Amino acid sequence: MLKQIIALVAFSVAIVLSMSYVQHGVQWLVSAHDWVTQLLADVFSGGQAGSLLKALIALLTIPVIVGLIPAVIYWLIRRSWFPYFMEIVWVVWLIQAGALVVMYKTL
Repeated sequence: MLKQIIALVAFSVAIVLSMSYVQHGVQWLVSAHDWVTQLLADVFSGGQAGSLLKALIALLTIPVIVGLIPAVIYWLIRRSWFPYFMEIVWVVWLIQAGALVVMYKTL
């Protein structure tokens, strides 16, 4: 329990000290999501089902691509599957989903 509290305080201090860098990373993540959404707008119809499918694919694409980058590098070096692929995908997905929820605007 004490180790977790110390880790939480240490990570909080690290985030506060690197807030501008983290903000740029989150902005890049959201702009990449918007770019994928715009690419998919040409493929899917403007109906409700098309919009839902477009949003779903856009939300899943960026975390998988970000997770694949270290997985491919690890595979090229070790010739085995990267053991933390899904953990990276989940962390990136949670950050992206949180940023999108905060920036969500109703039409």
